Amino acid sequence: MGKIAKIHEMLTTGQCSCAELTKSYLKAIESDNGELNAYVCVTGDEAMKTAEAVDKKIAAGETIGLLEGVPMALKDNMSTKGIDTTCCSKILTGYKPIFDATVWELLKEQNAVMLGKTNMDEFAMGSSCENSYFGGAANPVDTNHVAGGSSGGAASAVGGNIAAYGLGSDTGGSIRQPASFCGVVGLKPTYGAVSRYGLIAYASSLDQIGPVTSSVEDAALVFDAISKPDKRDSTCKGSASPTFDKLGSDIKGMKIGIAREYLDGVRDDVKEAVLAAAELYKGMGAEIVYFDLPILKFALPVYYIIACAEASSNLGRYDGIRYGYKTEHYTGTHDMICRTRSEGFGEEVKRRILLGTYVLSAGYYDAYYKKAQDLRGTIIKAFNNAFEQCDVILAPTVPMTAFEKGHATSDPVETYLTDICTVPVNIAGLPGVSVPCGFNQKGMPIGMQLIGKSFDEATILNAAYHYQQAAPDKFKETKWGVKL
Repeated sequence: MGKIAKIHEMLTTGQCSCAELTKSYLKAIESDNGELNAYVCVTGDEAMKTAEAVDKKIAAGETIGLLEGVPMALKDNMSTKGIDTTCCSKILTGYKPIFDATVWELLKEQNAVMLGKTNMDEFAMGSSCENSYFGGAANPVDTNHVAGGSSGGAASAVGGNIAAYGLGSDTGGSIRQPASFCGVVGLKPTYGAVSRYGLIAYASSLDQIGPVTSSVEDAALVFDAISKPDKRDSTCKGSASPTFDKLGSDIKGMKIGIAREYLDGVRDDVKEAVLAAAELYKGMGAEIVYFDLPILKFALPVYYIIACAEASSNLGRYDGIRYGYKTEHYTGTHDMICRTRSEGFGEEVKRRILLGTYVLSAGYYDAYYKKAQDLRGTIIKAFNNAFEQCDVILAPTVPMTAFEKGHATSDPVETYLTDICTVPVNIAGLPGVSVPCGFNQKGMPIGMQLIGKSFDEATILNAAYHYQQAAPDKFKETKWGVKL
């Protein structure tokens, strides 16, 4: 039974009230967030109001939905009306949106109890969460290590048991990588399955919102709740069908593909854990198919060119005129904008804006951006061909386990390389789920990812569910937070 189902049972059988449950989570946040730094904004009053509304429904004998009254968290790049939404950047200090993101609208309608907004790399640019204006989130397994990025706060909160689930965003691995580092489940849905309306953009053709949870069942439940069509996002179709009801379907005869290139340069402990998972699937009656996917070597440069180009365009709106941070001393409008952006953006964001502006500039557009878009089409075709040989693809989520704090600044190139296994999924717009599959010698979690065909979340979640059932010891509770 997943955490959400367990909480639902507790509420409906009277084991505790929603107000009591919410208070216990808020108390755990007060106690543990100082060390984890998972939350950058705690919304205790709003959480208690919703909890009391749920208790009234239960007292009146009304049926409540599975997500009603369940304490959760939102990444700080999702718009929440009247509540700080800063993208963990100085330049958005004090910004309170006048509308809600679609995903929060959907969850709010179901009386989800929002505990607060979670930490992230500034504007979702980073792989460690250390690029946050508020300082990085810590890994709940070992707080000397990073939680991963950019949705590090969501993974830290779920792994640290100070949220039942969280919503993150994934542009190049930003849900799956921190999920892998923190030993939790992270689902990056198909591009267009979940509305991006109200998600503050990093790279619009790559960004996608998805759940971070402690179990596959919970990931399916949350995905089903947020994957609805939305006219305000022209790219959003919603999901093909519900996924939760399909968990447990037989996987005998399922073809699980492993691209040899996904194992290149991966640390031995990670490779061993992923191949052990493949053997476990084999024992369940699945067929393991090895194949070549040489185009993968171009995925990382293609990603950084496209993502930075789109970031350069999207972040052009932050000028200190309409909202957010504004420099105190300036001589004119041009000087004010230059100073505001120089002071308001962090180093990594400035680096990516400069790179993106360069590849879009006259004389370089064809050499870089156009070529990257052409290669993107080739990568999409290569994945389509691969899925003619298999039903899902099994790969490491990250080539390594969580690194120690400070490593990202001492070795930025290796930090960029942590995205090497995750970015192809975003480039091709495919769904991918990261699932814990083992631990290294220091006890840090290892994650594997299952990649599916477009809008086929049901298949990858079902495959992940079977693994979870067969290897429950890989899904370990940490020492933190609320004990259910």
